[in-house]
Amino acid sequence: MERVATRIKWPRLMSNSTARAGFVIVVFFLCMVPAAPILTALTGNDPHSFNTDLLRPDAVPAGTFGGMSFQHPLGVEPKTGRDLLAIVTWGSHVSLFIGLASTAVSVLIGVVVGVAAGFFGGVWDRLLSRITDIVFGFPFLIFAIALAAVIPPEVNRSLVLVAVIGLFGWPSIARVVRAETLSLRTRGFVRASIAQGASGIRTITREILPNLLATILVFTTLSIPGKIGAEATLSFLGVGVDPSTPSWGRTISDAIDWVQVDPAYLLFPGLAIFLITLGFTLLGDGLRDAVAGEKA
Repeated sequence: MERVATRIKWPRLMSNSTARAGFVIVVFFLCMVPAAPILTALTGNDPHSFNTDLLRPDAVPAGTFGGMSFQHPLGVEPKTGRDLLAIVTWGSHVSLFIGLASTAVSVLIGVVVGVAAGFFGGVWDRLLSRITDIVFGFPFLIFAIALAAVIPPEVNRSLVLVAVIGLFGWPSIARVVRAETLSLRTRGFVRASIAQGASGIRTITREILPNLLATILVFTTLSIPGKIGAEATLSFLGVGVDPSTPSWGRTISDAIDWVQVDPAYLLFPGLAIFLITLGFTLLGDGLRDAVAGEKA
């Protein structure tokens, strides 16, 4: 019996100008991760190095546009003199790691819950759906702020953020996967598998999940910007990564006090968050269009 057409045709995807633009932006930022230590080695600019000799007595960088120069192409940070290019490039490690890792946690939990609720139905569906509703309505930001107050200093805050953002980010994909699974469960090829005596786990892994992969991939791509934004928001509020860790959200928070002096300190980390969010969103839209075209 014919399976549901949910594959992604990559030629169709790459012919989409929106998807290509998103793909280029995402690849650029992914390349920034290995490029950060290379740039540090070539320029000698470390995100933890204070260069107070580049500052005026009022702690503002000497020169225009945040003290831009050949040595410091994006300028330096007020009060500390840290190189902004080094901060932005090294900040990609934190933002992308937390964004991708927390999305993986959310997707894994959401797929398991959604498939179980949709396939087994009955009491399992009611129970898992109620749990999903509770987590969906939980005040994530308040919990994250309260948690930050009790985290011991020796604990890796990046891993804590991955766990918190991931554990509160799965209800949306669980609902989507549940709805898709309910639809797939009524298809002939799933009924045939069950009629032939296949176990529930075998039917799920051989019949259900392969037909959900495209949907999961699209939802995953569209979820990453929200997770990156969540990390930036928490770091901006001072409850995210450790203050000494280069982070786009933390850099924006530090720049607020100096925005009237020179907006350059706010511009570059803000632009990085905007572009990475735009890239994943455009790529996700392209994937969605490719899946919709294949289903059509």
